[in-house]
Amino acid sequence: MRSFFYVFVAALALTACGVRSGKLGLTPEEKALISGSDSLMRVLTIYDREDSLLLRALSIDFTDKDLRSEAFKALAAKMLYTVQDPSQDGVGIAAPQVGLNRRIVCVQRFDKPGEPFGVYPNVRLDSLWGERLPGREGCLSIPGWAGSVPRFANIIISYTDPVTLNTVRETVDGYTAVIFQHEVDHLDGIIYTDRADSLWVSGR
Repeated sequence: MRSFFYVFVAALALTACGVRSGKLGLTPEEKALISGSDSLMRVLTIYDREDSLLLRALSIDFTDKDLRSEAFKALAAKMLYTVQDPSQDGVGIAAPQVGLNRRIVCVQRFDKPGEPFGVYPNVRLDSLWGERLPGREGCLSIPGWAGSVPRFANIIISYTDPVTLNTVRETVDGYTAVIFQHEVDHLDGIIYTDRADSLWVSGR
């Protein structure tokens, strides 16, 4: 079982280097993970070797067909439920953190009225500018630690609207821009500790 896991993760990481949207649909294993979990998905941590390998792998896009599938709708709903559950109480989560190397993140939009959560498939950072300011960050996949991470104050994100399948671009600034940078890093196998100026033991 472990050898299959390592082969699967390695193959997915290699595929991610050359695959773009529309090239690789959800696998039976990915669909089984989505349908097999309850509303609260297990959050992977770096303290487990198998989890860590998946967290360090590159994520790939969803196909248009998958974006309109029930599996995608279920994944989006379960990620939203998980990040907002009191056991996690996060402001963002990325698909690798729940076991899938797919380009989707859920982010709390502190820059919008009501501070709602949004789901962003095939998301990328198209542009980053402004002064890089250090700020406190933690991560659901590294419980018990926090760090100071320099992030850009302004970004432009792009993602696929799952209804229209059009590419959407948004300019984001402030704390919400920091969250997007943190979560999109996860999709590229990067964890905030890679960018941190300092780390310390946290209460969570």
